Amino acid sequence: MRLTDLLHPHLDHVTTVVDATGGGLRLEPYLHLPPGVTLRDDDERPIVEGELALLSYGPQTALHGSEDACRAVLARMRPGARGLIVFGHGGSELPYHRLLDQLVAHRCQVLRAAPLDYVHLHAGAVIARTDELLPPHDFFGRPVPSDGYVTALRIADEYVFADLASRSLRARLLDLETAAEEAERTREATGQDGLADRLGAAVREKEQIAAALRAARDRVEVLQARVAMLEGSTSLRVGKALVTAARSPKRGAARLPGELYGLWRGRRQAAGRAPDGAPKPQAEPEAPVDGRQHLAHRALTAAPRDRLVVAGVLTPDTAADFAAEVVVNRLLPHDGRLLVERTDPDVLVVQLSACTGDGPWWLTGTGLAPDLDRTLAELIAEQRVSGRSAVLWRDGPAGAAPGLIRLAWDAVVDADTGVRLTRLDPAAEGRERLREVFRADSTRVRLSQLARLTGAPDPLDERRVAVLAAPRDRTDIARLVGQVLGQLHRPVEVVVPDPAGLDELTAAGVTVRRGQPLAPWVTDWTDLTEERPDTLLLDLMCAQEWSGADAVGHTPTADDYVFVPSLRPLLARRSLHLSGTSPDSWAGRGHRLFAVRGKEPS
Repeated sequence: MRLTDLLHPHLDHVTTVVDATGGGLRLEPYLHLPPGVTLRDDDERPIVEGELALLSYGPQTALHGSEDACRAVLARMRPGARGLIVFGHGGSELPYHRLLDQLVAHRCQVLRAAPLDYVHLHAGAVIARTDELLPPHDFFGRPVPSDGYVTALRIADEYVFADLASRSLRARLLDLETAAEEAERTREATGQDGLADRLGAAVREKEQIAAALRAARDRVEVLQARVAMLEGSTSLRVGKALVTAARSPKRGAARLPGELYGLWRGRRQAAGRAPDGAPKPQAEPEAPVDGRQHLAHRALTAAPRDRLVVAGVLTPDTAADFAAEVVVNRLLPHDGRLLVERTDPDVLVVQLSACTGDGPWWLTGTGLAPDLDRTLAELIAEQRVSGRSAVLWRDGPAGAAPGLIRLAWDAVVDADTGVRLTRLDPAAEGRERLREVFRADSTRVRLSQLARLTGAPDPLDERRVAVLAAPRDRTDIARLVGQVLGQLHRPVEVVVPDPAGLDELTAAGVTVRRGQPLAPWVTDWTDLTEERPDTLLLDLMCAQEWSGADAVGHTPTADDYVFVPSLRPLLARRSLHLSGTSPDSWAGRGHRLFAVRGKEPS
């Protein structure tokens, strides 16, 4: 929620907003106060009826202000005054108990509390200084009509139920943390790295011994060849003849000329003709020892890896769905290890359905195919030796292959593999179903979980959108901020000529910058007078991911989910936007244009 959405429903009868934050916060760009409501700095005067005080409290005193300063402002509030406290703490870490006694002591009632979607502000609460119990507000900020007793009864009942729910959640969290700590202590106490690590150590030792043996054999073959060459060389024979003559000068000296002449004639005959008198054939090149032919040169290109690389024991459908988003190498029992070694995948994924259904890995993990279990353990060991992750994708009952859980996985994902958006029928499923799958259940979302586990490029980065705008005054700035932060598929950057006044976008995690957009997709919001629903970018990105088009937009005839020769582009690839060509020529240049209806049919 934005700060203005929390504040504005409580500005009735308020004429002045007093900035009493006292820290390093500058909340003016967040407020977007309506006409008739002014903002002034705190001058430590009492805050009276018709005024609303801005207070802050958080872990960073220099930024959020101190707790004592917040209490001092509460003490200056008079009946009829209101306040808005912004917290730097997260919702689950909010130390409201430190202010609760002060709120009660100064007769301040909390009317509404909500989370805030900013980097340094995580929650906010609207309070009122009152001498009588005020009715609470619903989710939309509207007061619930009631008398004092029923209001107090409702608050008391809700407190008991909320406390019950929060205590159970806190207990569950503590149990999980305790179990994780005990498991870690047990693993450290045993001093064992698991089956996969032990197998990996054995594999490494085996490879080292095999490499040493191969090197020794190669060395022996080289030495044997050198010995044979030396024994048949003329220099060695001449040397032997000289040594023999030196040892027996009387007999050797007489025989030495004849031996040297024979060596000279034999060398000429060996050089010119074969022993049988036929011309000596050219020596054939020796074949490789292992009988294989190897390339003397192979071209190689190296570039930064910009896509997630998956090596997987996967079903054919899952492999096809994954391959539309990332690089997939499907492993088979006979070549899995070779592929893992050669492709260096970011993650090894073993899908339970691929081990229990028909396919080359059938019966893996059931105990009925020990050779497959051993092969899979070797793959995991090879993956972990290279410093990469191995993930079990448990998309079925764990009891179907109980042996899989005994292997040393880096993570276990208990979920289906998602829905590829192109497998849906927009006419039959409806726009809401597409939005739901796009945001939570698509294959790209599932693959994003793998990317976060491995530190690989996130497939969801392809959904990033940049907004181009040129606000001219405060009204345009307020409208731009509202439209950007109101989108269900929020842009990641806003490109403007002047970023002044857009601090709220930066605080909400949206990059504000000058120059050219950097996101893969670009939308032009230069006309800020146009009404843009909060589902605009969500529907455009759904249509793009479903179609794979280069540009998505509207047509005068309200075409919906169909490729068209021309349209009014609302979303375009960054490269297409920066090309400088006219949208009328995009289709003629081979770019795909996809139309969606501007409004939902009534």
